[in-house]
Amino acid sequence: MSFIPGSLGFDEFGTPFIIIKDQHKQRRLTGIDALKSHIMAARSIAKTLYTSLGPKGLDKMMVSSDGEVTVTNDGATILNMMDGIHPIRIADGFELAAQSACKHLDSIADSFPVDINNLEPLIKTAMTTLGSKIVNKCHRQMAEIAVNAVISVADFDKRDVNFELIKVQGKEGGRLEDTMLVKGVVVDKDFSHPQMPKELKNVHLAILTCPFEPPKPKTKHKLDVASVEDYRALRKYEQDTFNEMVKKVKDAGATLAICQWGFDDEANHLLLKHELPAVRWLIAIATGGRIIPRFEEVSKEKLGYAGKVSELSFGTTKDKMLVIEECKNSRAVTIFIRGGNKMIIEEAKRSIHDALCVVRNLVQDNRIVYGGGAAEISCAIAVSTEADKISSIEQYAYRAFADALESVPLALAENSGLSPIDTLTQVRARQIKENNPALGIDCMLVGTNDMKEQNVIETLHSKKQQIILAAQLVKMILKIDDVRVPGEDF
Repeated sequence: MSFIPGSLGFDEFGTPFIIIKDQHKQRRLTGIDALKSHIMAARSIAKTLYTSLGPKGLDKMMVSSDGEVTVTNDGATILNMMDGIHPIRIADGFELAAQSACKHLDSIADSFPVDINNLEPLIKTAMTTLGSKIVNKCHRQMAEIAVNAVISVADFDKRDVNFELIKVQGKEGGRLEDTMLVKGVVVDKDFSHPQMPKELKNVHLAILTCPFEPPKPKTKHKLDVASVEDYRALRKYEQDTFNEMVKKVKDAGATLAICQWGFDDEANHLLLKHELPAVRWLIAIATGGRIIPRFEEVSKEKLGYAGKVSELSFGTTKDKMLVIEECKNSRAVTIFIRGGNKMIIEEAKRSIHDALCVVRNLVQDNRIVYGGGAAEISCAIAVSTEADKISSIEQYAYRAFADALESVPLALAENSGLSPIDTLTQVRARQIKENNPALGIDCMLVGTNDMKEQNVIETLHSKKQQIILAAQLVKMILKIDDVRVPGEDF
């Protein structure tokens, strides 16, 4: 009976009833009041996001419950940090209107060239995505990094991009301009000895899960050293054991030892003496090598390969990292972001992720629509036209959906310092007159409303997803008609 929100009681006739805990401290909304509450909450969220749209959109400062501050204009981040007609008829009408809008998007979509020998169109598209972000002062560089990362891991035969192969990593210190794309992996480790070489070429790696130390009995033991000869014999045994371990790794052809466990200073010295660079406390990396549990099993076939292994140092700090590039049988890449502080790096990560998603979408489906609110205006016109053909009550939902679509170009115009209603009216009239769905809001004030000329584009896939998800969210909200919330003194 744990699903009952209280305790179960019985009256004198044996009729059961539920006693709800702290009922006097709770407030309940039902029916139309619940719907009004959800609609007001949705409008409040929309109002918060309204001024963040477009290249001149404003940033929002979000303060979490533990005092952590995030400054961003990324809509998804903002949402993640924020805590008459029958509703079902409205929801159904919105869903039909969304389907009509998506069908219209298919008819106005253009094909976008995706050619690995000419990446410039993809770079320009990624630059458009990054135009309003914190990285816009070096957004050409960031766009090139995003495009090259996706192209490196893309499977053009299947038209698929595995994001698991793209790792985004940040390090405080330095400038955004120091951000780089590594065709391999970056690990937060360094060579075990400061005198080991800082750069290795054509590296064969032995990935070991066995420690560099003399074998010890698995039972409790006691070793008495009664004389100098006993100590020297023990010392010689340890040195011979270490030498044998290093020899087995070297004989297999390894030029770098990656060890899951640490090793003491003597073993480290012997590795340096035998010119075998090593890294400790590292489990496994994407080098194509197999994990070796015992020194007796070290062989050439189990070694991994990397074209280059180098150690990065960061200014006057003692921070060091290893860059492992050109890994065998692996297309993994790492975007290594630098920034003055953690907040800059986190926002840069979100910006890069947006650019990666846009390029990924173009690889999967190279159809595009035009931005600047052009696609929304065109869809609003199409949905309004469709509403005129409907005689049922759903026509009102269609018209409301068209009005909602126009809120995007209205926000873009207002955030760019333009007169929202006048600008939207002019662009809408021109779209109908010229039959040109590429006309949008001139946010950058370059003198033309043609988004095709300004190269402001969006992927068809993402635009359809936005409309479908918005309609689903409305349907989810309208289906709730009962809310129970704690009172103010609870």
